[in-house]
Amino acid sequence: MEPLAPHEKIWVDSSLAEDENHGELGCHECHGGNPNDPNWKTAHEGVVKDPSYPDPSETCGACHDLIAENYNTSLHVTLSPFKKMIGKRAASDKAIHAKVDAAREGHCSSCHSSCGQCHISRPDAVEGGLLDGHLFQKRPPMQTVCTACHGSRIEKEYFGKNKGVPPDVHKQKYFKCNKCHTADEMHGDGSDPANRYDVKNGPKCVQCHDQIYDLKSANAKNHWIHKDQVACQVCHSMPYKNCFSCHVGKDKQGLAYFKTQPSTMDFKIGLNPLRSDKRPEKFVTLRHVPVDSGTFDFYVKNGLANFDALPTWKFATPHNIRLKTPQNESCNNCHGNEELFLTEEAVNPKERKANKDVIVSDRMIPQKRAE
Repeated sequence: MEPLAPHEKIWVDSSLAEDENHGELGCHECHGGNPNDPNWKTAHEGVVKDPSYPDPSETCGACHDLIAENYNTSLHVTLSPFKKMIGKRAASDKAIHAKVDAAREGHCSSCHSSCGQCHISRPDAVEGGLLDGHLFQKRPPMQTVCTACHGSRIEKEYFGKNKGVPPDVHKQKYFKCNKCHTADEMHGDGSDPANRYDVKNGPKCVQCHDQIYDLKSANAKNHWIHKDQVACQVCHSMPYKNCFSCHVGKDKQGLAYFKTQPSTMDFKIGLNPLRSDKRPEKFVTLRHVPVDSGTFDFYVKNGLANFDALPTWKFATPHNIRLKTPQNESCNNCHGNEELFLTEEAVNPKERKANKDVIVSDRMIPQKRAE
């Protein structure tokens, strides 16, 4: 994303004073400092750039008490799935585990957000800057907040920026992120979800598409046949980005960096690693994530000694939905089409043990149907 000009980052629009809620507050009431000090240097002592992070209870919470109460359970704030997933792969030795966790904190926690970094400014992870002269945005702007962070995968999928892949049909209907991802989902509910798919009030396709099983609808039969067997994305997603082999470290100046192997565009159907009453489908789309057994070797050798504890092909819900896709044009575009499935041959031999529970064996691949 193109950076904001310096003046755009800091310019406070005078119309903020006309905001009947936030405009009545003095700057110091949220940011600190001393407005009565005539010396600008000492007046700014104690000023806090983002008073909503890490604890918004004294600022935003003064009015938005319930949101602030659940703030520390929002995945945008905690990024807790990173800690949980890397922790499961990390070595059992406490000293090694601690080094891995410190490296994770240094490399995998900078993309957090906060109340202010959604509703007032762009997140620090994308160089910050006020969204609109410090005017408060009830709904964060999609392209300057949401896809500013979720860009390499979601933005390119949703907007059709991957070569040869059209935009998501919902984008063509002018849906913004908050059409599906509501404030209740974003703000947290006080629980500590294992991952983003564990969030209780996350979106479901059937919330809008509630007629797909109605026998009067055109494709009711197909939907009933595949119900609880395949996730919606298996039939309606297009190829998506997969990332590989992330390694982190520091350069000679002590600056943190990461490097990965080239990403690929692919589409793989595998067994559901999150199968439950909430997600009963047997077959789902899987995306390769960039974790590598040597991700943290710069800091500690064999840090991810339990690398095989989780698959590297993870449950995925690509943001590139289409009504018609290559795999649903006919039954046999999917049935019997081994290339679509995450078979053992499609998995790096070094990662087959980690992915044993999501790999589709030959006997599991649905057989061709008589046309």
